[in-house]
Amino acid sequence: MLPELSPAQEKLLIKLADPEATADWGNDVSAGDLLALLANAEFHGVLPIVLRKLRERGDADLPNDAGLRQKLAELRDQMTTATGQSMLLQYHGDRVMKALAAKGVPARIVKGPVFARRLYRQLADRPFTDIDILVDPAGIETANRTIAECGFELGSGEALSHALQEFKWLEKENSSLLIELHGNLVHDTGMRRRLSLGFRELRAIDKGETDTPAALLTIAIVHAAGGHKFHRLQLCVDVLQGVRALKSPEDEARLLEAARMTGIELELATVLNVTGRLFGAPRAIELADRIKPDLSIRLAKWLITGNMLLRVNSREKLRSRLSRDAFRWVQRLARPRAHPAQARKAHFG
Repeated sequence: MLPELSPAQEKLLIKLADPEATADWGNDVSAGDLLALLANAEFHGVLPIVLRKLRERGDADLPNDAGLRQKLAELRDQMTTATGQSMLLQYHGDRVMKALAAKGVPARIVKGPVFARRLYRQLADRPFTDIDILVDPAGIETANRTIAECGFELGSGEALSHALQEFKWLEKENSSLLIELHGNLVHDTGMRRRLSLGFRELRAIDKGETDTPAALLTIAIVHAAGGHKFHRLQLCVDVLQGVRALKSPEDEARLLEAARMTGIELELATVLNVTGRLFGAPRAIELADRIKPDLSIRLAKWLITGNMLLRVNSREKLRSRLSRDAFRWVQRLARPRAHPAQARKAHFG
């Protein structure tokens, strides 16, 4: 269980987790406060951003406490290792992508390294622990054989992998290197009747480009609310950065069009609402409010709050888990506004 944070400490954690917010605070922050913040930042996947801001502020301006300095040294060493791991993963991801291209399998890397490169000013703010590759379901068998030929072995059950359209491949010589092959970024089969985000949908969103802001933010929203259940703050930081990447009304219109096409209007409204309220980002809230709320959206916004997300591993974790589980049922039971298959048919002809 994580150290309990006061409301003031939670506010500071959110400020430190925002890649573009300043790292200023008063002189009343103790070593114990910072140790609790560091533990929470590590759990929530925002430790690299927090450590960078502490470094920019300068160790001389931190409380003179031996325990704090030792912990900072340990965490900085961990982040150096994590950065090296990300670089090694990127190398193997590029190697697999070249092999897939040689076999004529259309594919794209999504999430981690793409988010780091396109959404964050500093790559080290967004390390990643695996490489996610998305292919059209028709190319899954060839893609799996190709990844195996690159020296990886399947680390997930074959039947379940086919059902989820998610295959986990581990490098034979180093099992810490994980490549996940996806036929769809929505793995929950119960939700896939309503929403879908696959290779063809992303290609339609990008409209001849690659990794447009609308596509990246769509992926971040599905990652937060479809692949996971708001279990850590990093998911919302990706979304926050995705909102900032929308540079024009045309980008915003493309995002809303993507939400309709993929069936994620409920998820978009929910994720943007909680992200905007957590980080004080009115543009995210305004975009969320463009989705006309039905009963499922109202219920989802009531269930998914900043407190629920921040306290996912605190003394209130049972309440947080119940809220997130209830949200999953809302997703599964929500009626499609327009059937995703019909929307995709309209786009693909």
